Amino acid sequence: MRQTVTNWDGLNRRRFPRVIYPCLVVVQRIEGGSKDIILTHTENIGVGGVCLILKQDLKMFSMIELELDLLDLESHIKCQGKVVWNVQHKSDATNKPTFYDIGIEFSDLLPQERERIDQIIQRLVKNAEESTSP
Repeated sequence: MRQTVTNWDGLNRRRFPRVIYPCLVVVQRIEGGSKDIILTHTENIGVGGVCLILKQDLKMFSMIELELDLLDLESHIKCQGKVVWNVQHKSDATNKPTFYDIGIEFSDLLPQERERIDQIIQRLVKNAEESTSP
């Protein structure tokens, strides 16, 4: 069973706020000679990084290549990132796969790509505020 965080409205108040925004991601490991390509989606995104849901663990501080499809009809964002945290989901079922939430910090995001992500975040925050105001 997955633990849930209560009272989280999709906006995380941290150095780089994140919002729930599922987009498609291609992950490729850089280190160790492994060329595994992993297809997944984001749990949330911010201008500083993303949280990914994976069926496999990624080594802390390992470098990876990311390709993000923000689903905004523009080109995919390609950049590198570093694994900065990982959390294994708790599960009581023995026949279900193990999932991990993996925190990735962008390491070489271009300024225009950072701005593009920021615009999406600001739009989502504004929409959330408008929908919750009386």
